Amino acid sequence: MSDVPTRDADGMIIFRPKPSQPPPPNTTGVIGWLRFNLFNGIFSTLATLIGLAALVYVFLAFYDWAIVKGVWEAQNRQECRLGKEWGTCWAGVEFWFSGFIYGRYPAPEIWRINLAALILVLWMAPLWIPRVTAKSVIGLSAVLVFPFLAGYMFLGGERNLFMVAVVPVAMVWFAATMVHVLLCVLTGHGLGRWIIHLTGFSNRSDRAARYPLMAAAAVAWLLVLFAIRDWTLVEVGTNRWGGLFLTTVISGIGIASALPSGIVLALGRRSKMPIIRILCIGFIELFRSVPLITILFMATTMFPLFLPEGLVFNKLASAIVAVCLFAAAYMAETVRGGLQAIPKGQYEAAEAVGLGYWKVMGLIVLPQALKLMIPNIVGNFIGLFKDTTLVSIIGLYDLLGMVKAVSHDPQWIGLHHEPLFTAALIFFLACFAMSKYSQYLERKLGAGDRR
Repeated sequence: MSDVPTRDADGMIIFRPKPSQPPPPNTTGVIGWLRFNLFNGIFSTLATLIGLAALVYVFLAFYDWAIVKGVWEAQNRQECRLGKEWGTCWAGVEFWFSGFIYGRYPAPEIWRINLAALILVLWMAPLWIPRVTAKSVIGLSAVLVFPFLAGYMFLGGERNLFMVAVVPVAMVWFAATMVHVLLCVLTGHGLGRWIIHLTGFSNRSDRAARYPLMAAAAVAWLLVLFAIRDWTLVEVGTNRWGGLFLTTVISGIGIASALPSGIVLALGRRSKMPIIRILCIGFIELFRSVPLITILFMATTMFPLFLPEGLVFNKLASAIVAVCLFAAAYMAETVRGGLQAIPKGQYEAAEAVGLGYWKVMGLIVLPQALKLMIPNIVGNFIGLFKDTTLVSIIGLYDLLGMVKAVSHDPQWIGLHHEPLFTAALIFFLACFAMSKYSQYLERKLGAGDRR
């Protein structure tokens, strides 16, 4: 404890002992934490009591509305309201719940959506397994290859030449990923290492070691191509897609394309080449200056007028393109903010050791910028996931469109509150999960630490 300089009666400077500070309150244990955070003074206690009273009131009102007066079994809305005024009609939600999730997708074909979702989960799960190697390759393959397999599973029908070649590629890649994960967990070495070892190329150069990998991939592709030559799924038009399934498809494609395209636009906006810089600035400012609903209307109503006669563009494809362009423009500004947050000395130090532009960006600048921008990036993703509800205005039955359709069903006409509450709960759970994962990434990567 240091002394405090003061003056005596004659004006001489003397040092007196510093007065002792009161000991910090005891915050250990549940009682100490409650006392310090909730009942630390009269105003804190009063605010706590008022907040608890409000929570209890809301909980009791919700319990009475949702549970006590709730009706779980009924054939129509009139039976729900029979003798239970202001209660909830969960029977209508239960009746329409499959529509909320899958839209008007044929019931016998719903297994295709569930199987594709399971494949995606298994494809992405290795990213969280510590012993798995080549995680960047697995993540990129899930983003770039899985959509082709999922697209055919969702749409079905006859495969054109492109899909005939790509679908087996996706199947082989998924199977190779699962085998790679299993080998990493059991032996510590991945599939590529085992193929090189078994073919006797372990002592060869890295360039020569690629040949057995390419040969194994080609053989596997041919085998799968031959095995599924007669495999055809029933065609389900995009006009029957809907519900949370359609919302996830549109937002998933938008989210997957937003970050890479946003990075390209942000780098283009900071480019020293005038033409590239002007084009990127024009694109970003154009799409950020108009609402998403305007872009959707232009993509689905105005753009087809400029196409050749007889050429019809799918409405869902138009909406996806519009969402991707809109998301890219906003993501570009988020990434540009992260790039500007990196000190200039980082660029100069990288250039001083002889790194080129792309190595400077890929190895030094972008990793730091993206870590700093994790909250904003995930915030854009959450906003995009919620903005996809606007596609219901152009005639696509996403989750919000299916919720609105309940009230027009003669059997459940006038049912509004319960479907909207269900949709709000689904959106909350999805957005809350993304938010919590964002916080996890911040803690893991250290982006939230004081710089």
